[in-house]
Amino acid sequence: MRLGVLDIGSNTVHLLVADVSPGGRPLATTSKRTVLRLMRYLDADGAISPAGVDALVEAVREARKVAAAENVAELLATATSAVREAANGPAVIEAIEAALDQPLQVLGGETEARYTFLAVRRWFGWSAGQILLFDIGGGSLEIAAGADELPDAAASVPLGAGRMTLRYMPDDPPGEDAVDKLRKHAKKKLEPLVDTFTALPRPDHVVGSSKAIRSLAKLAGYPMAGWSGTERMVLPRQALKAWIPRLARIPADARQELPGITADRTLQIVAAAVVLHQAMKTMDVDELEVSPWALREGVLLRYIESLSWSAPAV
Repeated sequence: MRLGVLDIGSNTVHLLVADVSPGGRPLATTSKRTVLRLMRYLDADGAISPAGVDALVEAVREARKVAAAENVAELLATATSAVREAANGPAVIEAIEAALDQPLQVLGGETEARYTFLAVRRWFGWSAGQILLFDIGGGSLEIAAGADELPDAAASVPLGAGRMTLRYMPDDPPGEDAVDKLRKHAKKKLEPLVDTFTALPRPDHVVGSSKAIRSLAKLAGYPMAGWSGTERMVLPRQALKAWIPRLARIPADARQELPGITADRTLQIVAAAVVLHQAMKTMDVDELEVSPWALREGVLLRYIESLSWSAPAV
């Protein structure tokens, strides 16, 4: 059957359409993204402004039209931290559901981490052993670890790239003082998690799965041969650290000329780099690998598991 996952995140409204079958790998057919950066629509009380709600509803309506044109049998609509934590969240959810004409699943931070971990586990396979996962969105940073499809530990920290850009890097370019302040803040938020994650077995693979991490890997990482002739990206912590002062000195409109930095990420990439570097340092990680699968694929995979299996024909 053809399914759609509509991921209403802090940065984008992203529709992924894929053909799925029980026991099969999701085969993506269409990807439609609308860049919103909802954090810029937050007022002083933490509510999404009327303009932000209008932009969000319009993006949802457009995604629904695409899903209908693609003959999607079922649309799985989810929302993450920007909607979850907005002061007017219930009203925003009501507006989204009216535009969708169906219920919206609002994911908690740990649930988001668990879905993403499932996608990463399936991508890397059982032979990957113990996995430690980092996923940076616009509103939050998710961390999860374990050796099975469900993580043994999962956490969500309000260190998203959009949120941290607004709070710590309002100037363009932000400069070194802003970098230092954000680094100290990230360290303070991450240190309470150290005991939980370091108590687990040492990871065999450390994985990053978000668009921001993929962009940073293209900028500061290097490719390695993967399975079945595929290429995989690896991001060393020291290479990422070396790029941060340079990124902080470059204006946002010039950053998109750098390798891997797309126009929709250029404003937030410095904060993403600082948060990711601090997370890697706090968890004693020297390098990570990039997964092309993340939250949307995790939602698809979880749904596929719920489909009934038919007995083989005799």
